[in-house]
Amino acid sequence: MDFSSPLWYASYILVLTGLAGYGFHRLCIVYLYAKHARKKPEPKEIFTDLPLVTIQLPVFNEMHVVDRLLDSVAKLDYPQDKLQIQVLDDSTDETTEICRLGVERLQAQGFDAEMIHRTDRTGYKAGALENGTQFAKGELLFILDADFVPNPDVLQKTVHYFSDEKIGMIQTRWGHLNRTFNVLTRIQAMFLDGHLELEQTARNRSGRFFTFNGTAGIWRKSCIADAGGWEHDTLTEDMDLSYRAQLKGWRFIFLNDVETPAELPVDMDGFKSQQHRWTKGSIQVCKKVLPAIWKAKVPLYIKMEATAHLTSNFAYLMLICLCFLIYPNQAAAPNFGEWTKYIINIPIFFFASVSVIVFYITAQKALRPNSWWKELPYLPLLLALGIGMSINNAKAVIEAIFNHQTAFVRTPKYGIDQKPKADWKKSSYKAMKTLTPVVELLFGFFFLFVVVEAAMKGNIASAILLLPFPIGFFYTSLSSLARLLPSGRVALDSTVDNSKEN
Repeated sequence: MDFSSPLWYASYILVLTGLAGYGFHRLCIVYLYAKHARKKPEPKEIFTDLPLVTIQLPVFNEMHVVDRLLDSVAKLDYPQDKLQIQVLDDSTDETTEICRLGVERLQAQGFDAEMIHRTDRTGYKAGALENGTQFAKGELLFILDADFVPNPDVLQKTVHYFSDEKIGMIQTRWGHLNRTFNVLTRIQAMFLDGHLELEQTARNRSGRFFTFNGTAGIWRKSCIADAGGWEHDTLTEDMDLSYRAQLKGWRFIFLNDVETPAELPVDMDGFKSQQHRWTKGSIQVCKKVLPAIWKAKVPLYIKMEATAHLTSNFAYLMLICLCFLIYPNQAAAPNFGEWTKYIINIPIFFFASVSVIVFYITAQKALRPNSWWKELPYLPLLLALGIGMSINNAKAVIEAIFNHQTAFVRTPKYGIDQKPKADWKKSSYKAMKTLTPVVELLFGFFFLFVVVEAAMKGNIASAILLLPFPIGFFYTSLSSLARLLPSGRVALDSTVDNSKEN
């Protein structure tokens, strides 16, 4: 064993320890959820005179879903004279005409509705919201992305919390219109359920900072102004504004029992585009606000949680490092005897892998108490997809670290809902193509070799533990590469999952 072997093995253990640290944080979230989930917030009082609400609908090239959005907004159970509807349209295609006709339809029904169209997309979504807020009549701003379909009672269930003047924002929990459309949407739903049901609830009800999710939430206009307004120097303007507002002393509320359904991306390219934007934006916000958080006069546990939250996507870089270290570590590992298993391997495996399973099972049990076990078969695929997305997301982290500027890339949505036969592939909307799938494919072949070699040497446990790596990389790469085929109809991620909605 040459002199570099101990260094290699030490690096391997260090990376695994870092991943285990984020796994331990997930278990802390589960603990906080179990301890505080029953502390349901209640409005300070009930408004006798309902406040004026401005509904802001930022839209960019959403011709498949914008009519559905406008129709759902028209069905809200709220006095018409207390609503203002703003369609903030930055579109460059026929969406603009659809929006114009939709606004005219709302006006004919008696709504105070207007379309604000920009030909200059300065600031992207943040710029559109900033521009629209100048003309907002309401003190409360209900923001909905184009792919959301709010339930009629959403305002009646949320506005009364603003009777407390210290409340700056109310966030509702996202639902999933097309959760059972295919395997990819099933797994995405599980990812989001973990974040929204566990993380947001645990952070909010334990007194820690949590963030607006960009849509399906209501802001107090004066809170936005006090925090410095919408800024567009990051790709996640929602997270940025949330931290700035809470550092100013504003309180937020997360209502996990108020669901606002939305459409999940049905193709791998769209999912990758969305994850790239969210990951890169979170690191940009980390660089921007983390110093201010540590300088703020808030308790240490709030600072520590905010740090874990804002740095969590660095785990993708660790995962990529692990990919380079995982094969040679067997030969480079010092022989510590049986104690190696108990001191190093088992604890690290528990916090790095088992914690993820515990986290997502807890979320499903909370949301689907009578049928959560039906989601168990998707857990191995969830782990595999998380690994497969590591290259796409690590690239986003690196871009953020080195200040590489990219545009706000929208996630294509097709108005699918629960209709598996919808011919969404004929749409002109496509996610941005990159060389990432080729790199993922190479990683898939490499880890297939590693798994086969481990199995041939009789190390069956290692082969099983490493199996999610080739599965994940092959899934993310082939699902993207299949879209390049002439027919465009054999994408792996469009395989319909005929499971019934639970």
